[in-house]
Amino acid sequence: MEPLASKIRPKNLKEFIGQEHLVGEGKPLSIAIKQKHLFSFIFWGPPGSGKTTLAKIYANSLNAKIYQLSAVSAGKADIKKILNEDSRGISIVLFLDEIHRFNKSQQDFLLPYVEKGDITLIGATTENPSFEVIPALLSRCRVFVLNELSEDNIKSIIERTGIKMDKNAEDWLVDMANGDARQAITILEHTVQLYKKITVDNLKNTLQSKFLRYDKAGEEHYNTISAFIKSMRASQPDAALYYLARMIDGGEDPKFIARRMVVFASEDVGLVQPTALVVANDVFRAVEIIGLPECGINLAHGVVYLCKCKKDRSAYEAYMEAMADVKKFGNLPIPLNLRNPETALMKKLNYGKGYEKYSKESFLPDKLRSKKYLKNKTEK
Repeated sequence: MEPLASKIRPKNLKEFIGQEHLVGEGKPLSIAIKQKHLFSFIFWGPPGSGKTTLAKIYANSLNAKIYQLSAVSAGKADIKKILNEDSRGISIVLFLDEIHRFNKSQQDFLLPYVEKGDITLIGATTENPSFEVIPALLSRCRVFVLNELSEDNIKSIIERTGIKMDKNAEDWLVDMANGDARQAITILEHTVQLYKKITVDNLKNTLQSKFLRYDKAGEEHYNTISAFIKSMRASQPDAALYYLARMIDGGEDPKFIARRMVVFASEDVGLVQPTALVVANDVFRAVEIIGLPECGINLAHGVVYLCKCKKDRSAYEAYMEAMADVKKFGNLPIPLNLRNPETALMKKLNYGKGYEKYSKESFLPDKLRSKKYLKNKTEK
């Protein structure tokens, strides 16, 4: 029986929901499809944000033959098999999910085929590709960043299933999905199979059912890392250590866990204890050098340390607010006194005029002059 997610999968960009910065009119993927431009790229984004769907839409729109592999289980032999198949002059697109799971040897093997154009590569990853994709391969691929889907996006996708539910159930499902469309659709599908009627209680019971057990490539992978991060955020070392042990026992890549800890150190501990970033980076380095099973001890050390740190998200929240203004207002004019007067004409136009090193006046663009992104805790 065809899964619900497959049944409602968009066939073209008009049906696709979200990622307007990539698929909207005049945006990169929209232009590439319109111009029939075939090139290699990597999708980097959170789970359930549309990476697989966009890869299929792109390949099909260009009349290319798409092969889908998971780097978790695929190897060189799978790539050789694709190359040996008779494509009858049709362009070959290899969609390689979890591309960061391919080791250096496997990526080196793939590189010449991408260079020669024998294969157009579309990689997908939830991890920063610069960490795990070799520079030579990365330099031949454009990287497209996908954003977590908004609540409105998730609601639209839920409506597309045609499954009826009341507002409470919909709101609970949207909140639980946390921007992951695949998560929402999977739980919705299993709830229908188990209980027929969609209610909050039935959705909760499904979430705890046998359908969702730990799977490195599935939903429980993301549920567990989420519980791990939230336990550290709440300063609960016992819970954080439990989820750490659960991931290690389940075969999770320890570097994936360590990277999340490095991000956490800046996002959640932040200014209140800047040395947390130093400790997290050292833990990551230890994981690289030591490897399993001993590096589990390094991770545990770091986890307990981060749990015990005080928490301050002010720098993270300030950056997010500033980024929102950048996206909203675009490149606002930089005040003249902050511009670099490199030429006589620039000086004549008052570039740099009135600049004071330690001025108390805001250096923000005029439109944002009254903004204050970094707030004291008392101001929140």
